[in-house]
Amino acid sequence: MPSPTKFSAIAFVVAGAGISTFAGMDVVMKSLSLSLGAYNAMLWRSLISVSLAGLLYLMWRPAWPTADVIRLHLWRGFIISIMAFLFFWGLKYLPVAEAIGLSFIAPLLALYLAAVILKENIGKQAIAASVIGLFGAVIIVSGRLGGNYEEETGKGIAAILLSAVLYAYNIILQRQQALLAGPVEIAFFQNSTIIVLFASLSPFFAQVPAIDAVPMLAAAAVLGLVSLMMMSWAYARAPANMLIPVEYTAFGWAALFGWFAFGETVTLTTILGTTLIVIACLITAWQKPEHVDHVETTAI
Repeated sequence: MPSPTKFSAIAFVVAGAGISTFAGMDVVMKSLSLSLGAYNAMLWRSLISVSLAGLLYLMWRPAWPTADVIRLHLWRGFIISIMAFLFFWGLKYLPVAEAIGLSFIAPLLALYLAAVILKENIGKQAIAASVIGLFGAVIIVSGRLGGNYEEETGKGIAAILLSAVLYAYNIILQRQQALLAGPVEIAFFQNSTIIVLFASLSPFFAQVPAIDAVPMLAAAAVLGLVSLMMMSWAYARAPANMLIPVEYTAFGWAALFGWFAFGETVTLTTILGTTLIVIACLITAWQKPEHVDHVETTAI
């Protein structure tokens, strides 16, 4: 398996392409969640994704992973299933850029999870960054909830923030996974876990989508799969703390795609809050390497 090397321009470019692809998938999934519901959008997208990932796995024919690696694949797939459902459900009630901005608190949360799970030390610089990031999240939320607002908006924000907590834990798992398995293997086992979990609930919630939804479902599946493989490839070949800044290009892509697809505008509070969160995360990224070895972001 490949191991991390010195930061390279190629890895940065690949990670950036993965982020833009994932932002495009978010927009497609928002449209599908509005028309089909978050569960059915995830179910049918995952069915297509696992078919494509399975085909790639058979063509690539990597060595079968060990039991420990399979357990890691299954556990991360379980976490991603819940995380993704919460994010896409919440995305129905928020502009794409706002949802992405709120999710940027994940790297900061991952820092504390790394301290608990991986026994890493947290310095004063990291604590200061966390306070700045939290303040940024409060600004975004206050801008959205100021004055009269629908109850669903508050639920959407809660879902996005809970998803971000799981995303932070996913960040820890992603680094471990990228060092033990290749992109094709990760894509196959992740999507297999997701489809098994969602299919188990199909007798209660599944609805066959209309034929005109199939192209959108296929587009979401391809975009998600390509993004996952690009990010897995990049994080296996460059230090995570050096790739962190590329994650924040997602806000620009989300704002652009959200405006183009849904006519969404970006508010001043969203820009200000997101800027503070990004600054906080960059402060964290500029720490000494031993404090940020496990802080990174990845695609769902």
